Amino acid sequence: MPELDPVTTALLTVECQNGVVGAESALPELAKEARDSGMLDRVAALCEAARGAGVRVLHAVAERRPDGLGANTNARLFRAAGKLPVRQLTGSPAVRVADPIRVDERDLVVRRLHGLSPMAGTDLDALLRNLGVRTLVVTGVSSNIAIPNTVFDAVNLGYQVVVPSDAVAGVPASVTAEVIRNSLVLVAAITTTEALLEQWAPRA
Repeated sequence: MPELDPVTTALLTVECQNGVVGAESALPELAKEARDSGMLDRVAALCEAARGAGVRVLHAVAERRPDGLGANTNARLFRAAGKLPVRQLTGSPAVRVADPIRVDERDLVVRRLHGLSPMAGTDLDALLRNLGVRTLVVTGVSSNIAIPNTVFDAVNLGYQVVVPSDAVAGVPASVTAEVIRNSLVLVAAITTTEALLEQWAPRA
C-alpha cells in the first residue's frame, strides 16, 4: 500500500446507514454480516483515525423520495427496494449514518436518489476535487454491488483507490473475498484496517 498523504486523501463510507446496516435494516442479512464481522466497528475506528490524521471523511448515503420520483426502475434490485418494509426515505432515520460510526461536523454527507454508485450523478467527484483529493479510501457495503461500482467509477475518474479488505462487507460473507481477489485487486490497492490505523496513528 502506498504512503497516503493526508492532504490529498479522503475516506469514504458507502451506505453505512440505518436502513442498510442498522438494527432496523431493510436488508437484515447484510446488516448482520456488517455487525457480526466487525466491519462497522472497523469503519468507525477508521473514521476517527482519519480525522485525527487530517484525512477528510465523507459519507455516501442512498435514499429515495416518498413518491419515488427520479429513482431507477431499470433493474430488479431497484424495483424490489421500493417494496421493502424499511425504505430509505429522505429525512427518515433509515438514511442516517449508523452507529457506531460518528458523523463529525467536519465531515461531508453526500446523498443520491438514483443509481448504484455514489460517484455517479452526485456532487462527490466535484467535492473531492475541490478538496484536492487524489486518493480515495473506500469502505462500507456492499461488496456485491455498491463497493465495486464506487471503486470502478473512482478509478475511471482518475483517483487512486485504496480498499481495506476488512472494512467492506457483503452477502454471503464469502463474496467479499471473491470480489477483492478476482476484481478489485486489479484496480485498487488492497490493505487492512490495521495497516491504515497504524499509518494514521499520532506520531510522538
